Formats: sequence, C-alpha cells, structure tokens
Amino acid sequence: MRTEYILQMENITKEFPSVKALDNVQLKVKKGTVHALMGENGAGKSTLMKILIGIYTPDKGVVTFNNEELKLSNIKNALDKGISMIHQELSPIPHMTVAENIFLGREPSYPFSGWVKSKRLVEKTRELFERLNIDINPNAKMAELSIANTQMVEIAKAVSYESELIIMDEPTSAITEKEVSHLFAIIRALKKDGVSIIYITHKMDELSQITDEFTVLRDGKYVGTKPSEHISKEQLIQMMVGRELNQIFNKKPAEIRDVALSVRNISKKGKFENISFEVRKGEIVAFAGLMGSGRTETLESVFGIHPIDSGEIYIHGKKAAIRSPRDAINYGLGLLTEDRKSTGLFLPLSVQDNMITVNIDRYSKRGFLNHKRIKADCTKQNSQLAIKTPSLNQKIQFLSGGNQQKALIARWLLRDPEILILDEPTRGIDIGAKSEIYNLIFKLARAGKAIIVISSELPEVLGVSDRIIVMHDGRKTGELEREDATQEKIMQLATGELVTN
Repeated sequence: MRTEYILQMENITKEFPSVKALDNVQLKVKKGTVHALMGENGAGKSTLMKILIGIYTPDKGVVTFNNEELKLSNIKNALDKGISMIHQELSPIPHMTVAENIFLGREPSYPFSGWVKSKRLVEKTRELFERLNIDINPNAKMAELSIANTQMVEIAKAVSYESELIIMDEPTSAITEKEVSHLFAIIRALKKDGVSIIYITHKMDELSQITDEFTVLRDGKYVGTKPSEHISKEQLIQMMVGRELNQIFNKKPAEIRDVALSVRNISKKGKFENISFEVRKGEIVAFAGLMGSGRTETLESVFGIHPIDSGEIYIHGKKAAIRSPRDAINYGLGLLTEDRKSTGLFLPLSVQDNMITVNIDRYSKRGFLNHKRIKADCTKQNSQLAIKTPSLNQKIQFLSGGNQQKALIARWLLRDPEILILDEPTRGIDIGAKSEIYNLIFKLARAGKAIIVISSELPEVLGVSDRIIVMHDGRKTGELEREDATQEKIMQLATGELVTN
C-alpha cells in the first residue's frame, strides 16, 4: 500500500559497547517536505542518519523508502536508492578542484581509455552552480576556499546526485546570514521539485522559517513529532532536554580588574590592519563580524599561529614576544579553535589523551608520565563538564560534537590559562550544552580569567559579553559596551555601514 511518506524508520535500535545509542526510535518523512530532526548532542540523531545512509546496520527495526524495505550496507547503496547527505563535519579533498570534489567517482570520461573529460567536468559544475546560483570557480582548489564556500560546495554535491531525499546536517553552522538566505532559497526550490529533506539543526528559529514538521529525540529515544509552525521555543526546549531552560544566559557580575592583555596596532598583511584592544581580568570581550572579517586571523596571530608583521602585545603590562603557540601558552594564553575537527581534535586518540595534549609537561617527570595523576585530573574534568562518554579511553571521534567541544575546553582548564580565547565555542552544539558552556565561561570570568569569545551568533555575542569589538574587512570598525549594544548596531559595524573609531 502506497503512503504519503517517502521514508519510514520504525523501531530502530542500535547498541555500541557500553551504550544504547537508539532505543525503538521512529522517523516518518512526508514526500516533498522539509522535516527537522532535533535533539541534544548525544540524542542519537547522527546514529539514526548513519543507519539511513548505510554506514551502520540497525540491531532491530525496519527502514522503508519509497514503499520498499531497505537493507543498506554502504553509502553507495543509499545513493543508488536516491538518498544523499551533507555532513556537519566537512571532509573535502583539499588538493583537488571544486569540480573534481563534486563529481568524484562520477567524472565524465572517454570510452575505453577512461580518461576524464576535464572540459565537460567543469561545464557540468558550472551548470550545477548556475542552477543553484552559486558563485564559485569550479577550477579552484578546495584548500583555497573559506569554510562557508566549502559548505556551499558540499550542498551542491548532494544536489548533484539528483536524490529524492537529502539529509542536511547542520548546514548553516559555518555560513553567514546572506548565505543562509541563499541556502533556504535552494531548499525551497528543491521542495518545489518534489525533493524531501531531513534537516538537522540546533538553531530553533530555523524551524518556522524552513521546515514543515520536526521530530525530537532524547537520550536515544523518540519523544514526538509535531508541525513546525506553532511550536514555541520553550515547548521545543522542554521536548529536547526534558526540562525548562528559563534563562540560557544566566550571567552574574564578575569583578573586572587589571588589564591582562593589551594589543596595540597589530597588523598582518592581507589579513588585518592596525587592530588594538584590551581585555581585563574578569572581563568577557566578544569579537563580532561577518565571515572573512579577520576576527579569527587576528586572535590566531595573538596566539602565535600567524606571527604579526607589526604592532605590540602586552601580557599583564609586560611586552610579550609571541612567535608561536608554544610562546603563547607559556605566557598564559589558551585558544579553543574554530574548527574542532581540523585544528582541535586528535580523532584517533582517546578522550583522555585529547585532554592532556597541551599539558604533557605538567604530567611528565624525567621522561615518564604520571598516569595516576592524569586519570584523576581528567576524571574530575569529565565529571565537572558532564561529558557523555562510556569511558575516558573511548576514542574521541565517537563522541557527539557537543561532548567533543567539552573535552577541548577541559584541555585548557587543565592548563589553567589566565587569558582564554574561545573561537565559536558553541558551533554545532545543542541548547542544553550551550547553556552549560555559557555557565562555564561566566564561572571562569568570576574566577578572574580574561575571556575573549569570537562568535557569529548575535544573541550569543550580546548574551555573554561585557564589551563587544566589531570587525569588517580586516579592520576594527567599532567597540560597544554591552548596555549600548544592539543587533542592529553590531550589523551596521560588521557590514562597514558604520565606523565608530
């Protein structure tokens, strides 16, 4: 019997050693609709989608697609059936071109010889981009692209399969508001063509903008499915976390004391120019701006990743010579990087090993590690941050994004830096984990730490900061006290429409 559903996943159960990831979960997606899949990190969303595209096999349950029961053993099976996925963690092949990445394994080729028709490959990519209104050079190397453009290429790649169902996992986590509008236009066009979309997001305001229905998972169990249009944020949060979060930004005053970090007229050719700012002990300073504004590059240079060409940096009133991250760490700085997968995590290593990577010297004596002290300290951090993991020996690649982020924060808490730079600390993290990370940031400020937060989310910028520095096109365009700041003022400064200094 034919139904209105293109996809039905019923009684899906999946167990891993020491954890039941999914327990009799269901998901039903109607044809030609956008269906959001919601839940905290670790709720089981990724596991469910990996079953749908053939990475995992369920221990129990039935998957029905287009009225046919599916038993997929790999991703190619899913693609052949008409299911494709845009992954949250981008994995392009950096030395290959945009066109080669999109049509990898599907390149137009000459018969018999198998040689790739390079000209036709580029033409096909241009045709795809024209259809999607994407302005990226098909011949550009993936390594040359920004994270936002890499995301747009991944979206184009998924569409190129002409799938009937596309899974989009956090597709807006690394793109600007303008690009989000562009993505939503693509989604509406796909929907008009009869394509169904499973949309995974932690941004609750996107539900009413782009989705028709949503399903919530919690702790590996099915909570419910509802229409998107009339749900309130409070109702959704209660479904996701099983409790109310009346105040996400529960910021309590901290004593703001002496200047911890003073940056004076620093420049890096092609990246940023004449940037000056100060951060005091107990103060949280947020850096705002659009993608490409130079926020990340500025703070990475302060941390020694890209040493500055000119200008001066002072730590606690004394001039600092920071030429490398090791120098920065020795001066009491810590940096949580923007891209946890590429520049933060050691994916094959355990949770514990990831926690101690910048602290080996503190646990080493005459070339031997004090494993008892390592385990005690990591266990304490694991407990304080409520990291969901079967054990500290679990490989970190198997943790959810939010729990990976907490482990990276634990790494720096073990180091106990005086100045902590947090670049997009809650990207791709659910509302419950966000609230926990915000409370941790506020606690660190009350303990006298100087905190810098780089964020693309304006509610986060306004919610955590004491002061806001805004950048545009490599220049500082303004500095706002929290009580004087609004989203409108920040956006005017971020787009270069307004410059206050």
